[in-house]
Amino acid sequence: MTSIKKEFPEGMVPLENSSFTFECHPGVSCFTSCCKDVDLTLYPYDIIRLKNALHEDSEAFMRAHTYLVRGDNPFFPAVKLRLCDDREKTCPFLKVQGCSVYNDRPSACRTYPLERAVDRRSVKGVAGEFYFLTRHDYCLGHQEEKAFKVDTWVRNQRLIEYNTMNALWVEIDTLFGTNPWKGEGEGGEKQQLAFMVCYNIDGFRRFVEEYGLLKQFKIESDFKKRIAKEDGELLKFGFEWLKIVFAGKSSLIAK
Repeated sequence: MTSIKKEFPEGMVPLENSSFTFECHPGVSCFTSCCKDVDLTLYPYDIIRLKNALHEDSEAFMRAHTYLVRGDNPFFPAVKLRLCDDREKTCPFLKVQGCSVYNDRPSACRTYPLERAVDRRSVKGVAGEFYFLTRHDYCLGHQEEKAFKVDTWVRNQRLIEYNTMNALWVEIDTLFGTNPWKGEGEGGEKQQLAFMVCYNIDGFRRFVEEYGLLKQFKIESDFKKRIAKEDGELLKFGFEWLKIVFAGKSSLIAK
């Protein structure tokens, strides 16, 4: 997911209502080639889906399958997928039959051959989004005849929920880009708190319970029930709570 600040990246034209042809299946000779030697950024909702698919605690998942880098945001690290230490640098979730976490695969895997770009020039409001067609020389899926438009591809790949959560993440990442922990230094207490909310949802759930965080706000009973059952709903609450912590305002109303 690319973020746009002023204009489209050079040489990239939004698809808008144009159609494209693509299909990936075991009959394509390059099948699973894209699962090797890949530079894959994982977003908070990706982590939730993957760790739940693997029945792992989020902290254990992060330690085993990810590493941190300095990304586009100079004040908050990006999370990358840790590949296998083999000659081909294989995705750890790739098996003989294909992707072993296919139903819960990350946003980038679902979106390809498109790239989603988000206009993040404003923290407020709904972020604008654009899609671009990307091509890798090894990928023969572009030679398949099945045609899609952006909206049908998004539905086909079940991207709507991912895009919704990623749009919320863009808003938070943009807030982090203002350096709300200035003076604290890299890896300080506030930054660690923010990292826990975004990438260690099981740790955040324990934090919420220990400090009775939900009791401090006026929250509809249905939302509380969803938070209790679904990590994604807890993440939504966490994002709103971070806005209070670092910006002083959010949709949450204190009691």
